Amino acid sequence: MTLLLKLSQLIDWLNERVAKGAFWLVLLMTIVSSANAVVRFVFDYSSNGLLEIQWYLFAAVFLLCSPYTLQRNEHVRIDVLSGKLSPRGLAVIDIIGTLFFLLPMVILVLWLSLPLIAESIKINEMSANAGGLLRWPVKILLPIAFTLLALQGVSELFKRFAFLAGMIDDPNDKKKGPTAEEELAAAIAAAKAQEAK
Repeated sequence: MTLLLKLSQLIDWLNERVAKGAFWLVLLMTIVSSANAVVRFVFDYSSNGLLEIQWYLFAAVFLLCSPYTLQRNEHVRIDVLSGKLSPRGLAVIDIIGTLFFLLPMVILVLWLSLPLIAESIKINEMSANAGGLLRWPVKILLPIAFTLLALQGVSELFKRFAFLAGMIDDPNDKKKGPTAEEELAAAIAAAKAQEAK
């Protein structure tokens, strides 16, 4: 089990690095979107390529950050159920969900997407829009992201089994301290208090 936990740490490290790299795509997406708006209003010019690169970047952020979201336990849960379970019960639910829902879904998406991506690369598929971009670069994100998601699912399985065996602390235990939203609310309240003085 120790070897599996080391493998889990390696997967966590990989997905954290990928996600933190993808965070920079948000800045790039904002710059492209702003430039596109400025060019459209100032020069009365628009480009389908610029519009498409925005959704390519959004797709990259969404797909590449999904494994990190799972790792950080920030994914969607049914609170009505999970809030009433003990940590051990929640770990069992996570194991069942990963084995019977997450991993089969990932395998299905990979199995169905790979032939489509291969065909897209083979024919050098282009957007149907005038001035649009190649389609295969964004399509190739699917197997990359879903492979990373599968790896993260396996990592989470290892952690849940180790927790049930008493080898590690509860992996579902959120870090104590304020959330990002609470920190932002506190900063706004402090700024308003400062203005009031």
